[in-house]
Amino acid sequence: MLTLYYWPGASSVVPHIVLEEIGQPYRRQLVDCAHGEHKIAAYLKINPHGQVPALDADGVVITENVAILTYLAKNFPNARLLPESTIEEARSISMMAWFGSTVHPAFARIIRPERFVDDTIARPSLRETARRVFWDYCREINGLLDRRPWVMGAQYTVCDPYAFFVYDQGKRIKLPMHELRAFAAFSDRMLERPAVRAIRELEEAFLKGRNPWDGPYYAQPRNGLG
Repeated sequence: MLTLYYWPGASSVVPHIVLEEIGQPYRRQLVDCAHGEHKIAAYLKINPHGQVPALDADGVVITENVAILTYLAKNFPNARLLPESTIEEARSISMMAWFGSTVHPAFARIIRPERFVDDTIARPSLRETARRVFWDYCREINGLLDRRPWVMGAQYTVCDPYAFFVYDQGKRIKLPMHELRAFAAFSDRMLERPAVRAIRELEEAFLKGRNPWDGPYYAQPRNGLG
């Protein structure tokens, strides 16, 4: 049995969607990042990096989205979440690596500049610079999606939930994502997928009535779900 350690609004939403797309049974384990659960000893035994997501695959823990998504796609080939050709598979992994190592860290500098500079005076400048850089990445993704339905072309892959996460990040910091017409249309297509809607509804239950970037991000899970 697969177990996903997740926190609503974090990049764990990406494998969360992929697990729903695969359609096989899995468990969810909420990690309360708002109250530091990702840094306590019990969770650090699962993921020493103190981050979500983590995926327990029958007792073996996989961390980092690129590894988790590649494992899921290759372990459940019937879902067709990676291209069949070796070169296109490599291009998909390269795209995921770019999202994880370049695009997402730019966003982190916007919402958590204190993690990157101690000087409080320097933080606004870092935030604004990161905001411009992140917007440039969003524009690049918009160009990539021009005249194609999915990130890698005609085939829906594990890259697409990752790009969808980036789009949501842009909306949450009030960037004019609607101006990126191809990217916005892609987001609409993603929301037509039952797996995406299911996870969106689950994670939004934690956000109801709250600003996710103001104070503790999310409410406690409803009905014990987690």
